[in-house]
Amino acid sequence: MNQFLDLNFMVTLLGLFGIAVFAVSGALDAARKEMDILGFMLIGTATGLGGGTIRDVLLGNLPVYWIMDATYVGLCMLMSLMTYFIAPKLESRTKALIWMDALGLALFCVTGTQIAASVGAPPLICVCMGVVTASFGGIIRDVLCGYDLVLSNRELYVTTAVAGGSVYWLLHWAGVLESVAMLGGFLAAFGLRSAAIIWGLSLPSYQSKR
Repeated sequence: MNQFLDLNFMVTLLGLFGIAVFAVSGALDAARKEMDILGFMLIGTATGLGGGTIRDVLLGNLPVYWIMDATYVGLCMLMSLMTYFIAPKLESRTKALIWMDALGLALFCVTGTQIAASVGAPPLICVCMGVVTASFGGIIRDVLCGYDLVLSNRELYVTTAVAGGSVYWLLHWAGVLESVAMLGGFLAAFGLRSAAIIWGLSLPSYQSKR
């Protein structure tokens, strides 16, 4: 029972951290668009909660996690508000956005996979839910701000979420400590995404024959 409570606490804590990070990434995109303070809070909240909302709807976890607990919305609004005042002091908002997005992706691909596993979803669906949780907040952010989707970047993106979710699930299946499994998944996703950002790693893209 204590182990279950500890696991729930760990997943909640990582989820809150991931939400905060993604809210900042959304607010940084709002800064690039020079939005007002309410625009910051809207984009930050949509980015922080978007992926998890879609995951819960697909898994049938209704009402979605933030409806009955205002902590999540409040956290997004607070982080967006802080970013509104901090963003002008950043030398490169775009660079900060890229790295905050990478951190949020690594956190969310693990927590999304874990949540799907906790309700008994098959392995493939668990990893898919990790990818949905990790990527759809960024997609919503880019659509609302009118930027090219982050998925259109040549560097590895969804692949890193797949890697993180897969590593977590394999370690979970192998019976290692849950904290070790989650750390392993996070490091796999963040390490691969970092390498993709630094060295421009990418998969071969489709080339149309005309």
